[in-house]
This record gives sequence, C-alpha cells and structure tokens, in this order.
Amino acid sequence: MNIIIINGSPRKNGATAKILYKMKERLLQKENIKVEFIHITDLEINSCTGCCSCYKTGYCYIEDDAEKLSKKILFADGLVIGSPTYASNLSGLLKQFIDRGHFVMEQLLYNKYTISVVTGENYGSRDTSKILTKLLKYSGGKISGKIVYNVPFNSNLLNAKIERKINYLADKIFADISKKKEYKIQLFLHNIIFYFGIKPFVKKKGEKYNGVVKRWREYHIIENKF
Repeated sequence: MNIIIINGSPRKNGATAKILYKMKERLLQKENIKVEFIHITDLEINSCTGCCSCYKTGYCYIEDDAEKLSKKILFADGLVIGSPTYASNLSGLLKQFIDRGHFVMEQLLYNKYTISVVTGENYGSRDTSKILTKLLKYSGGKISGKIVYNVPFNSNLLNAKIERKINYLADKIFADISKKKEYKIQLFLHNIIFYFGIKPFVKKKGEKYNGVVKRWREYHIIENKF
C-alpha cells in the first residue's frame, strides 16, 4: 500500500504539518505500507501559463517538480493533502501545484482514497475545506474523511480530540484501501459530474483534448471508443 501525504503549507512545523506528521506516524504502525511525506515548499513548481497544451499532449511543457509529483500521486493508493487557510482559501503554494497537477479534467484521483486536512483561525477554514473537498470529489477521489482544525496563529498544539480524529482517519483510510470500500453515494455524485459535465465538454473539444482522453483510457475510466 502506497500513501502520499502532501503538506501544502509553507511552514514545516505549523499546525497543518503537525497533523500530517501525526497521521504519518499512525499509518506507519500498519503492516505492508509505504508513506511518502512531501512538503510542497521543497519543490520547484512554476505557475500555470494557461496554454492548455497539456490537454492535447497529456503532459505539461514546463520541466519542474509538478509533473513528478503528479506521477507519484498517479501510482499511489491514497492521498492525504493539507493546507492552511489564507484569505478563506488554499495556500498559494498548494494552489499553484493544483493548477498544474492534472487533477479534475484528467481525473488524477480516480479510485484513490483521500483525506483533506485544513487548519485556520477563523470561519474561513470551513470555506477552504469545501474547496479542497470539491477538488478531491471532482478529480474522482473517494473521500475517507476530512479534518478542519481551528487554532490560534503560532499555537500549534494538538488537543486530545483532534489527535483521536487523526488516529481514526488514519485507520479508516488504511481499512478503506485494504477492503476497497465502495462509497455508493460518492460514486453516484461523481458519475453525474463526469458523465454530464466533464465528458461532454471534452468531447466537444475534439483533438485539442486528446491527451485527456488518453489518460482516461489508461485509468480505465472509459472504453476504447469515445
């Protein structure tokens, strides 16, 4: 079993990172599991230029760490992704990767189990969690759970309640992957999004989106005919 954990915060010892570290510790208590912890701030990821060439070719022309990280996620069984709340949204560093990461259109998270972690200090953390949850859902991910944790800035202590939640979700994603758990309601909602939204849009684009269709075939989302 292979799980990727991404700390989308520029801080390596902030509240977001501390939750993700704890989740990694819990997961590593399991047998036959590999957990890779990635700080987004350690990577060289340039901004998306909006050229849309990746939709035709299947890869981004910018040679940096974004494509490498996407490939790691592609071959993982699960993804845990965390972000602090900046202006009621994701961190800029994480958003920069998401823009380049082949998530929604190419369905990078199809059949992968996911957990989102969001920290903040005020009401905006709920908005950030909704944004991150929507990304996972629209990208084909199966959502095992989420954490939203409000804590005063520079006060990174984790209370007993949040530690119990961390342990519970770490156990849950491990069990979900092991048992290939089906989330029927999530699957139903994703099918609506994909078959009535994303797929017709891509079909209208024709050859301009050949790279997207190729990825769908590789992920066994669609059959050879399209």
